[in-house]
Amino acid sequence: MRFHASCAALDGPNGFDAVLLLGPSGSGKSDLLLRLIEAGWQMVADDQVLVEDGIAHAPPQLAGMLEVRGLGLFALPYLTQARVRLVVQLGVQTERLPAPATDPALNLPLMMLDPTQPSAPARLRLALDAACGRVAQIAGAFAA
Repeated sequence: MRFHASCAALDGPNGFDAVLLLGPSGSGKSDLLLRLIEAGWQMVADDQVLVEDGIAHAPPQLAGMLEVRGLGLFALPYLTQARVRLVVQLGVQTERLPAPATDPALNLPLMMLDPTQPSAPARLRLALDAACGRVAQIAGAFAA
């Protein structure tokens, strides 16, 4: 399945755990991916992501490419694949304590995130840990 998305991953106890960043063109996917890379995440793909059996990878012609608006296209280190654990729809989050949601295409946890918030990379790390069961949540998007 092909997505207009970006994808980043962190090394977990069972391999690399990835977040799939969805949103229309100009929504901040690549900018957030750049911020995640600066925060120690690994790039899997930018602009287009292929997901097969839960594993994300870049289309061969885009592997390792990151578009930085206003600067251009860069060739960067990247992971050849990672298991998607969380789907993130970029936009303005309105609910303080959102109910758990599931992405219908991948049957994975789904959350909304405002990519312009300074805490967006930290929120994603915490959300990924919650989605993977590494931290507990009392109420909200990942509450059991």
